[in-house]
Amino acid sequence: MGRIIDTQTQAGTLQIVLKAKRLDAASAREFKQECETAWSPAVTSVVIDLGSVDFVDSSGVGALLSLYKKLPPGQASVKLARLKPTVQSVIELLRLHRIFEIQA
Repeated sequence: MGRIIDTQTQAGTLQIVLKAKRLDAASAREFKQECETAWSPAVTSVVIDLGSVDFVDSSGVGALLSLYKKLPPGQASVKLARLKPTVQSVIELLRLHRIFEIQA
């Protein structure tokens, strides 16, 4: 199976494009492993493009939070981009829009 994310790091920002349709128990482990491979000590912020994602469950939310927790305390910046309404509603229902910045 191919990679489920594409990554690029520029000026300390890890940019992640999630290619999977679902971020759930079946894909969250692979997402975390691929993010770990792309991670470097120079990363100070993360932007995750979720434009392809139709569904997120608690495992997927946990995977997103794991990236937030890897960042330096007090400086953590995780932005979620191109959220579909169903995914955005899950993020807002869990009040995670207070942790993650939502981009159009």
